[in-house]
Amino acid sequence: MKRFENKVALVTGAASGIGKATAARLAEEGATVATIDITEGADFRCDISDEAEVAATVTAILARFDRLDVVCNVAGVLRADHTHELSLENWNRIIRVNLTGTFLMCRATLPHLVKTKGNLVNTSSTAALGSHPWMAAYAASKGGILSMTRSIAVEYAKQGVRANCVCPGGVATPLHAQFRMPRGADPELLRGALPLTMPYAGPEHAASVIAFLASDDARYINGVEIRADGGALS
Repeated sequence: MKRFENKVALVTGAASGIGKATAARLAEEGATVATIDITEGADFRCDISDEAEVAATVTAILARFDRLDVVCNVAGVLRADHTHELSLENWNRIIRVNLTGTFLMCRATLPHLVKTKGNLVNTSSTAALGSHPWMAAYAASKGGILSMTRSIAVEYAKQGVRANCVCPGGVATPLHAQFRMPRGADPELLRGALPLTMPYAGPEHAASVIAFLASDDARYINGVEIRADGGALS
């Protein structure tokens, strides 16, 4: 399929995991892809939680490619803590990167998506929909992304812009590999967050959902979330 020929896509968190798989999938389908990450391995280095860096990066992408048709916000951070032990510093970092970073990228790119009648795909999580222990900050950030996306979907619908979410769960990524339960945590509490079939899916499975939502195949889909969790929340 070549669903993204003659289109320019921006993907955050594109140096690894779902972001990298998404960038590869869109490029495979014909897109010109501008990749963003805070680490090496992307076209543009950007801390998405920094307002000035986001503005400068989007300006640079527009200067190079002259348009934006698709924006996929995948970048994020994850940690687990007993809620009563969660420091304000760590709470603020997760909210700043996951929620504020997604907002800043949406805000900077929406005027350009209006021009092309393009679309946003934001990355929420099953943590926004189910009960994931030790993830109060992460769940709050991903729930915020979900609600923000629904708001954007309605606000910009008559201007021709769609906004949707993918909610991954149980995906084998470097971020997932770094997950550690806090000291003394009961692993039985994670049972409801696990996919019904194991092992975990690869990031390309979530990327395929993102590509669908970003494509014209989903042109009548707006303001929704699609779970890619192996049935964990079924």
